[in-house]
Amino acid sequence: MTSARRRHTVSGVVRRRRGQCVSKPPSALAVVLRLLGAIDLLAVIAVGVPRRWLDAGHAWAGLGELPPGPIVGYLARSASALYALHGALVLVISFDMVRYAPLIRFLAAAALVHGGVMLGIDLAEGMPLWWTLFEGPAFAAIGAVVLYFQRQSDAHS
Repeated sequence: MTSARRRHTVSGVVRRRRGQCVSKPPSALAVVLRLLGAIDLLAVIAVGVPRRWLDAGHAWAGLGELPPGPIVGYLARSASALYALHGALVLVISFDMVRYAPLIRFLAAAALVHGGVMLGIDLAEGMPLWWTLFEGPAFAAIGAVVLYFQRQSDAHS
């Protein structure tokens, strides 16, 4: 089996049966990566929303009034842009998981570390309990899930 043909078979994009191309359902890893990528990509909305929307979101999250000043808007919007970029990257790699397997493993391991870092930041900055319990542990859990499905995918290829 050629490398290109194997890649398409394993990644779930296309496989050949009796000379015809047929779709293969995406693997669990592909589904997880695409869902994560799509969710992260939604952050692009915050890049261009009016400042009053950022204010409303800040208040809704129980964080009080959003501090004034350009650095606050800059940090909120640039962080959102980075999340969106991450989402786009994850979507792209989900369509060729054999080729990008080392990158998938790296990003998943980085998510485990990032989860711990975010938990520490949340605790140090006094973020609300619901935020602290969700953000860092969710990053780490996503990394663990991706690593698990990556290993499953490796075992079946």
